[in-house]
Amino acid sequence: MKIVVHDTASATADLLRRPLEERPELLREMYAPLQTMLGLMGGADVVQQHQNMGSGFRVDRDDARYLPAIRTMQDADVWSHVRDWLQKAWEHLDAAVPGVKHAETVHVVLLLGNPDDDHLIQRSAGYFGFGGIPGSIMLTMWPTDAALRNIGFAAVHELHHNVRYANVVWNPMTVTLGEQIVAEGLAEAFVRELAGEDAMGPWAGALDGEQLEHAYATITAAIDTTGMQNLPGYVLGDATARRMGLPTAGLPDFAGYGVGLRIADAHSAASGLTAAESVALPAREVLGNAGVATIITSD
Repeated sequence: MKIVVHDTASATADLLRRPLEERPELLREMYAPLQTMLGLMGGADVVQQHQNMGSGFRVDRDDARYLPAIRTMQDADVWSHVRDWLQKAWEHLDAAVPGVKHAETVHVVLLLGNPDDDHLIQRSAGYFGFGGIPGSIMLTMWPTDAALRNIGFAAVHELHHNVRYANVVWNPMTVTLGEQIVAEGLAEAFVRELAGEDAMGPWAGALDGEQLEHAYATITAAIDTTGMQNLPGYVLGDATARRMGLPTAGLPDFAGYGVGLRIADAHSAASGLTAAESVALPAREVLGNAGVATIITSD
């Protein structure tokens, strides 16, 4: 696997010095390496997606905080850390599952976030990613302390997804809640496997005690729910589902991550398989090992 981490630091700094009318097109150029991912957006405008659902920096106004934020990220060597951790993650996966299917080249685009976006800053501690389309990983961050420390580990999480969905069929119309929960749990367990407990994202430990028990009961009871439009409330929680204009499930932020990690750990305890070794396993098998019954699956 060839991993290409694009130099969005220089591109963003250049964009921020240009007139406002030139910035949307320059942003589109930054997204260009993610063509495989963008092709699944159904013609949605990438600039609007970036600024609204993507929590990205604004290109329709000046903001004196943006250039210093990019410099902070450059000083912290963020792009190199992302590249180094992705390389370690791939080597670990490749050794765990020799011959596992994967994209020949994975393009990684790291984008500056919006410091005024609650989903990014309050819920996600300043960083998150998307890597479910083989060949593309998108990371968004604002340089909070947590983001500067953990953005490389978020990339590791997304690489696990990237390899998983080169092996497991993902169809937005038929994907089950079980698949989404398993994917998030295994990806976060993989981060811990590679870099330790402290490397995991804030979403992994967002719930405990009674909240986690309630989320586990709610999610496992709905485990066969199908259709991507019906899943964010369970996986990401009600606040994010409302932001996306999708159904809620009566659950707090990132409920599905803690439940997914619990399922991944139960699967590993029962099977003896690590998160890396489980990257291509059908959700049905992982859930079965964890003692979660299913009726239908997407694999």
